[in-house]
Amino acid sequence: MTSTPDARAGTEPSSASVVLVDAGGTNIGSVRYALQRLGVDAPLTSDPAAIRAAGKVILPGVGAAGPAMARLQALGLIDVLRSLTQPVLGVCLGMQLLCARSEEGDVDCLGLIPATVRRLQPASGVRVPHMGWNRLRTCSEHPLLDGIDADAQVYFVHSYAVPPGDYTLVSARHGVPFSAVVARGNFFGMQFHPERSSTVGARLLRNFLAL
Repeated sequence: MTSTPDARAGTEPSSASVVLVDAGGTNIGSVRYALQRLGVDAPLTSDPAAIRAAGKVILPGVGAAGPAMARLQALGLIDVLRSLTQPVLGVCLGMQLLCARSEEGDVDCLGLIPATVRRLQPASGVRVPHMGWNRLRTCSEHPLLDGIDADAQVYFVHSYAVPPGDYTLVSARHGVPFSAVVARGNFFGMQFHPERSSTVGARLLRNFLAL
């Protein structure tokens, strides 16, 4: 992958076809502001028709898996999200909700990534929750990673993580390795907060919008 310091480089995305799913996460506002800095005004919606019609869908979230899945169920969005064929990006908890199951509350999730979300285990020098900047380790080439250095750093805040697997594009390590970026078909996930990860996060968001 080549390094590009300017997060504005690349194809300009269209703002008319990107929506944010209102899953109740506390970082929805910051994700929306990050998109606005890229010239994209993505509406926040829980309307199934608007989500189905969008060209790109982003599922942000901060909180716990159980309440988030309960909210999606109450809104009638579980089958909607499972049926999407356009690019879908889960951010932080949103990425975990794409998985089959989470140990957090022992809850079934959307089942789009064949993985169980596991609790990070504290150890000597390893604090949970994992908070702060951490180095990425590229596992696979993908257009989502265009322009990202192999040793780029991004900002994490989480206590649960997705173990590495065939779906892992990028890993990181906090005591043990875990998936930092995942992909399966048209579904993508970022465990970190791209909206808080400076030019690296901005470039990753732009790459998703340009898929």
